[in-house]
Amino acid sequence: MVESLQQRYRVSQRKACSVLLIHRNSHRYKAIRDEQAALRMRIKEIAAVRVRYGYKRIHVLLRREGWQINHKRVHRIYCEEGLNLRAKHRKKRPGAALRIARQQAARMNDTWSMDFAADALFNGKRFRVLTVVDNFSRECLAAEAGQSLKGEQVVAVLDRLKYTRGTPRSIRVDNGSEFVSKVVDKWAYDHKVTLD
Repeated sequence: MVESLQQRYRVSQRKACSVLLIHRNSHRYKAIRDEQAALRMRIKEIAAVRVRYGYKRIHVLLRREGWQINHKRVHRIYCEEGLNLRAKHRKKRPGAALRIARQQAARMNDTWSMDFAADALFNGKRFRVLTVVDNFSRECLAAEAGQSLKGEQVVAVLDRLKYTRGTPRSIRVDNGSEFVSKVVDKWAYDHKVTLD
């Protein structure tokens, strides 16, 4: 607006700013903000690999890598890059496009698998069973039953197994809410276990 007034009426910048009630410093201001290309690139990489992660989970991963940033900056960059508008794949699962061939387990405690089985009792009450299997020996390490098993109970089972069997290199899980919870993610990070 200031520039159009200057050109149209051939007045100075001071006059055009005073007519529009704009301070000249505001009009002349040039942004000197750092674009933080490295941080942007890392957020995009994490979002591409961890398709279902939101900005809060990405912030946790960045803090673990040593980035000294707060969640508001991660959220701003996350939104600016359009990552909150990622479209879901309709025909294939989102992770299927990025899936790589899994290596076979080479020894015991190399890779475990965790999943839930569900059934109902004769009176209609539903229950679930958490099963943990060693992929090399095909041994069932744990079978925990309950009506409602949450992330805290999954961690309790893994802690019990840690004392009897040790920890695996990786654990294969699906995208169930119990397995992608912050509690299970923190346990895996603390024990240097990869959640596959």
